[in-house]
Amino acid sequence: MSRLVVVSNRIADPRKSAGAGGLAVALGDALSANGGLWFGWSGTVVENGTPGEGEVHTHHSGNVTLTTVDLCKEDHDSYYLGYSNGVLWPVFHYRLDLADFDAGYIGGYRRVNKLLARKLMPLLKPDDLIWVHDYHLIPMAAELRAMGCKNRIGFFLHIPLPPPLILAAVPQHEWLIRSLFAYDLVGFQAQADVEHFSRYVGKEVGAETLDEHQFRAFGRKVQAQAFPIGIDVDEFAALTHAKEGRDMYERMKNEYSRRRILLGVERLDYSKGLPQRVKAFRELLKNYPENINSATLIQIASPSREALDTYADLRQELESLCGAINGDYGELDWMPVRYIHRNVARKRLPGLYRVADVALVTPLRDGMNLVAKEFIVAQDPADPGVLVLSRFAGAAEQLKEAILVNPYDVHGTAESIQLALQMPLIERQRRHQQLLERVRNQDVHWWRKTYLDALAACEPD
Repeated sequence: MSRLVVVSNRIADPRKSAGAGGLAVALGDALSANGGLWFGWSGTVVENGTPGEGEVHTHHSGNVTLTTVDLCKEDHDSYYLGYSNGVLWPVFHYRLDLADFDAGYIGGYRRVNKLLARKLMPLLKPDDLIWVHDYHLIPMAAELRAMGCKNRIGFFLHIPLPPPLILAAVPQHEWLIRSLFAYDLVGFQAQADVEHFSRYVGKEVGAETLDEHQFRAFGRKVQAQAFPIGIDVDEFAALTHAKEGRDMYERMKNEYSRRRILLGVERLDYSKGLPQRVKAFRELLKNYPENINSATLIQIASPSREALDTYADLRQELESLCGAINGDYGELDWMPVRYIHRNVARKRLPGLYRVADVALVTPLRDGMNLVAKEFIVAQDPADPGVLVLSRFAGAAEQLKEAILVNPYDVHGTAESIQLALQMPLIERQRRHQQLLERVRNQDVHWWRKTYLDALAACEPD
């Protein structure tokens, strides 16, 4: 068996990854199976370091080698804050208005990818299988190829790929997509992303379409395919029935025994559609007054990139909307919105999911959205809650039995929430059974195995 080399912006210790989520568990399992290397940024920012240089740190976790590289402040700010999260993140989530195209961050982005490739190259073995993750590291394979790397290299994009016209707004967009042709396999979350890639390479670079998934351009062949990521179903089910999950469920059930709970859980990010969701809840109270003094929206919005002005503005807007609803509709013994701007321990989340009557997962755009899948797994099959899901989440391609909504349509979303609250038990059970079966069949271990099998089967170009 070939050794697996995982390259990602940040890494996790496989022996300590259970609390970090299913992705870390899946990658840790894959690495531990045959021994492997996990390589990425250390998370350390060196204030007075030299651009393009960084100290390497290595330690071992069982038969897995963890190797990280420090970044100087100039590199971190241009590669991570600047280009990755100031250009690629907003554009890939269709928010051209929030992208900072003029700051020249691309130089730092390319420099850090070259630095990481240079530090990784001496660590590679000839038969290693290399798996690069996410938008921070799109040029990684091109840098490795330039240094003579002949290994099979795969890439997985965890966020959406936008349509060609939006992607073309990125300065040097052709260079960015050309970098993907240095990979043997490019994985996307959803079929829609594959279609966007196919249309872009056909129109912008004149790629030859070899078959449904294979394209040739720039003298190389690449396979592009959807591999929808899942969760570790057994692990999350165990959390649901563990002490912390049960305690949370019982406490919330007692406290809200007279209420219907609507639940939202995500990072505070402009891609998540939080203001639109709160406005839809207000519309629900206005149009269906039977929900007054009955339905409560619990919205958890974990802190995210708080140093950026865009996120500070979003937080202010969200707090204003929640405060206005509570002021206009609240009673002494009932607050319509419980807004929480802090992290909630992952071990407690399953209990919160299980007690909710309706989960509101309504991003404006999302690569997949695993909260939707966690909610399904945490439900009581005898009395399951209802998932209201944005059609613009990658998960919507799989979770068709959810109530799919357009989050931009505040009135329509309010109507769908009312439908969820009124759904008969037998219909809730039917939908949940079908959703759970799909989530279980396409879990994170299925995703990992399917992707790595496809990468191993790629013929060297």
